[in-house]
Amino acid sequence: MPAPTRVRYKVVALATCLAVITHLDRACIATLAPGIMRDLGLTTVQMGYVFTSFQLAYALFEIPTARWADRKGTRLVLARIVVWWSLLTAATGAATSYVGLLTTRFFFGVGEAGAWGCVARTFSRWIPRRERGTVQGIFFAGAHMVGGLTPALVLWLLQFLSWRQIFVAFGMLGFVWTAVWLAWFRNDPAEHPGVNAAELQAIVADRSAEADHPSGLKYWRALARSRNMIALSIMYIPNCMIFYFCITWLPTYLRQRHGFEAASLGLFAGLPLIVSMPGDLLGGVVTDRLASRFGLRAGRCGLGAVSYLVAGAALVLAARSSSPVAAAVLIAVATGMTMFTLGAAWATVIEVGRNQVGVVGATMNSVGNLAAMLNPLIVAYSVQWFGNWNVPLYLMGLLFLLGAACWLVVDPERAVFDETALAHPS
Repeated sequence: MPAPTRVRYKVVALATCLAVITHLDRACIATLAPGIMRDLGLTTVQMGYVFTSFQLAYALFEIPTARWADRKGTRLVLARIVVWWSLLTAATGAATSYVGLLTTRFFFGVGEAGAWGCVARTFSRWIPRRERGTVQGIFFAGAHMVGGLTPALVLWLLQFLSWRQIFVAFGMLGFVWTAVWLAWFRNDPAEHPGVNAAELQAIVADRSAEADHPSGLKYWRALARSRNMIALSIMYIPNCMIFYFCITWLPTYLRQRHGFEAASLGLFAGLPLIVSMPGDLLGGVVTDRLASRFGLRAGRCGLGAVSYLVAGAALVLAARSSSPVAAAVLIAVATGMTMFTLGAAWATVIEVGRNQVGVVGATMNSVGNLAAMLNPLIVAYSVQWFGNWNVPLYLMGLLFLLGAACWLVVDPERAVFDETALAHPS
């Protein structure tokens, strides 16, 4: 028999490119915020609402978009997502007022919503179980690498372009990705001419068989009552909160709270996402190896709980630190440990979601983002009312301790849905 082809790794490469473009478009606004606030006359609180408007829309439209992908496949759904958010990235550069910027960023969130759930759905059809944690680690590493480099890139580009022109330039990248995706990708490896029989067998060996996608009250009630779904959703809240802190207020925090100048600001503002990249990769490999040797519970949940405990402690120490460099490094450690768990988290989504993986992943991400959308406002009001930047750090530290407890509740072997019962109601 011929050796297995490796077409699935090209799927991973395309998905990682998607993550890169997503985070480039999403993260640039944090570094551009001072110029935007100056030119549009915005206050800190108003900029907080601009950040939050994106997260609100992103959270609200996650589940409907992922549900569509579960039913119809991810090829066309992801293409629509990328085209929409690319247009809105460019449109951000045309905003001339507070209301216009709020509206644009809200629709940006609508457009980008569902991307992560769709990628999880794609991997559930294309990636064998033994590789899922590693692949998720690679995917998030690409996202966080570019997120970490974005502050320095944007500061360099500001020497030649205005903040408006930077948004337009970044928005154009998505159209190139969409053209390649539509021309090459197929929803299932069996439909792709480059996948041979050996690779197809490796992919489908432990893959859930395709099933109907029921709807109605019974479906949504099963989702809402699932212990795994509840625990995963609460667990993901601090993950989203620290990420959005890094791509919204972190540059301003470092400048105002600790006095970092432009020369060092680009490095330390990007440091959390730069150190996240090895965390993503290593975490993905470690979760797969632990799961293979000790079982899914240890490989996914044990890794997640320990990492969250470290992240929570680092944030509390950062809030108490009087050293600017120590505070910045501790925030980077907390973020890196958070991202160390992403391979485990999204591999667990695939395992417990099965044929409903898009909805399960979107629900986890949606709940996390709905809670995290308050973070920019917590920061803004904490600074405005109390002149204090540390409240958000203490809050996130406590949430990580709660998240560690939730990791211990999750059972990766237990599906969120009993698909037989849903398909054949009594």
